[in-house]
Amino acid sequence: MQILVLGFLIPLIGTTIGSLFVFLIKKEIKPSLKNLLQGFAAGVMLAASIWSLIIPAIELSGDNPYTCYIPAAIGFILGMLLIMLFDIFMSRRKKANVNMLNLAVVIHNIPEGLSVGVAFAAAMQGDAFLATTALALSFGIGIQNIPEGSIISLNLVPEHSKLKAFWKGFLSGIVEPIASVIAYLLMIYITPTMPYLLSFAAGAMVFVVVDELIPSSHSNICNVGICIGFVIMMILDVMLG
Repeated sequence: MQILVLGFLIPLIGTTIGSLFVFLIKKEIKPSLKNLLQGFAAGVMLAASIWSLIIPAIELSGDNPYTCYIPAAIGFILGMLLIMLFDIFMSRRKKANVNMLNLAVVIHNIPEGLSVGVAFAAAMQGDAFLATTALALSFGIGIQNIPEGSIISLNLVPEHSKLKAFWKGFLSGIVEPIASVIAYLLMIYITPTMPYLLSFAAGAMVFVVVDELIPSSHSNICNVGICIGFVIMMILDVMLG
């Protein structure tokens, strides 16, 4: 039971560590640093969408090359449409881009939490190897959540206090252990929907990247941030995914 609780909490711990980065910067963020951070966020989200969400969604959809992409395609389109509608609804509000970013990361966290819950549900049936795999999955997601937690908190500065920015970053990760518990209890029902949930999250994140993050900070320093964020997240996803 202790391993189960730890496995469910590790992703939230990663998000919390990332959110703490907000206390390491000054109140005002220089434009060049903001562009770098937004580029980094875009790179992280693009890499996570591919290696953490779309590829696993396709792999979970079977081996038939003519049909395995269908759930991923459907989920991806629905994810983009949801954030697009949210963007239209929020278009008259000043902080629409920040709210979209936060929503996209939260949506992305839900299927990650579900995958941890499903993995531990399978492991609790008595297979020691699966238990080790489930714990490794949880740890890998926790590592990946560090830059994601920092993305949310840092993007809330200077509009909010550092403490409020931290709490919002922390709260974005709360959905993961909740989703893990739900998936653990309802594994037989959650598992078939995972390809759609994973690709849905990918569509939401990609829309935010192409509609908000890159256009609002397009510059050479932003491009550098995209490259750094993409490569770091790609490495983490491949090594720990």
